[in-house]
Amino acid sequence: MKKWISLVTIIALIALTGCQSASGEEEKTFTLAHNQPTDHPVHQSLERFAELVEEKSDGAMCIKIYPNGELGSEREVIEGTQTGAVDFSKVSGSALESFEPAYSVFSLPYLFESQESFKRVMNNEDVTDDIYMESADKGFRGLTYYDAGVRNVYTKSRMIETSEDMSGLKTRVQPSQTSVQMIEAMGGTPTPMSYGEVYTALQSGVIDAAENNATALTNSNHGEVAKNYFYTEHAIVPDMLIANENIMESLSDSERQIIEEAAEESTSYHEDLWNETVNEAKATAKEEMNVEFYEVDKQSFIDAVQPLHEEFQNDPDTSDIYNKIKEAE
Repeated sequence: MKKWISLVTIIALIALTGCQSASGEEEKTFTLAHNQPTDHPVHQSLERFAELVEEKSDGAMCIKIYPNGELGSEREVIEGTQTGAVDFSKVSGSALESFEPAYSVFSLPYLFESQESFKRVMNNEDVTDDIYMESADKGFRGLTYYDAGVRNVYTKSRMIETSEDMSGLKTRVQPSQTSVQMIEAMGGTPTPMSYGEVYTALQSGVIDAAENNATALTNSNHGEVAKNYFYTEHAIVPDMLIANENIMESLSDSERQIIEEAAEESTSYHEDLWNETVNEAKATAKEEMNVEFYEVDKQSFIDAVQPLHEEFQNDPDTSDIYNKIKEAE
């Protein structure tokens, strides 16, 4: 059954869990929704964001976090953030593509030459500010990003060395048109679905493979059913913290500055935490889940997706931001 939470339900949840100041008076309370478990580094970074907001505002602003998809799927919480039913949400950059075309660039395979170039681009305000504000007229703006790692293909049983080995492989992708085109270009059969459905789909054979960073093997237990992890390194898709545009406009200048500073600082906090978590996930997957890690002929995958790069360069919705990113790398 499709998960759906009404605006009335969200308001009721907020009423039951509202924050209060030390004096017992009601604070200015905001909601933040995301789909990761509480032991995920992104959740911990969002907790840091909430702590910083409360500290910097001397307790005048409070953020209540709803993890584990409690307020709905990524699409549902984006829609909630647009309407103001949710104040903030953390979603994948790919999930934003159907709401604002500029975000589709992050799903483009091999957009970034390396993790170092990814960080240079994402910390370049001349690039990211344009993207973050592009969706303001659609009801939300971007605040910051969180490193969500390098995405790789992992399978239940098939071995992969070149893109030709992807032929007919039913591969879960995020509900993003660019992600669908990516797997098609690689030769696979894309199957868009919500992240929470992936484990069961792998287990039951609805899909043969998925693509994600190594933490998916352990935090979501995908390594129990998918035993082969291939370093295709095809995408670096950031997670995005977005905010309802009306909320941001309703804040005073000092309140808005607090939110923006706390968001930026939480991204810095996330960096070391993320690197440590990925290394731990790989070790756990190898030693405790018997997942095997393999190198591939990455150039064959790069060559296969080049037509997508040409499309982005020629598309008026994406050409400017694509060229800015390439210049900033």
